[in-house]
Amino acid sequence: MATTKAITEGSGALDWLKWLVVWALAVAAVVGNWYYQDEWSLLVRAATLVALAAVAGFVAVQTERGQRVWVLMREARMELRRVVRPTRAQTTQTTAIVLAMILVFSVILWGLDSALSYFVRLVIG
Repeated sequence: MATTKAITEGSGALDWLKWLVVWALAVAAVVGNWYYQDEWSLLVRAATLVALAAVAGFVAVQTERGQRVWVLMREARMELRRVVRPTRAQTTQTTAIVLAMILVFSVILWGLDSALSYFVRLVIG
């Protein structure tokens, strides 16, 4: 939590300008890709899009909100490292249970459908 406190203390007064730069880069990427579609190869346009996205991402991370998102992503990554994955035997057992339950409920629904259609045929004639 010390990181979050440091972020809010040094909040940038020019965050709006940084976000404006991010949006300008995104618009430039889209318009440039469209404008140069016949003149540049797909590889050059894709590399340009990746470069502009990287610059826009770098500028976005310099803002207060971008810093908070970056911290959240780092904490989520650390949390993912702590996750205990199931073993192959547990996965196989759980899959077998799910398939068995699907089969049981399928038979139940088939039986209900058959019974209801039989009664409807009796009523309608």
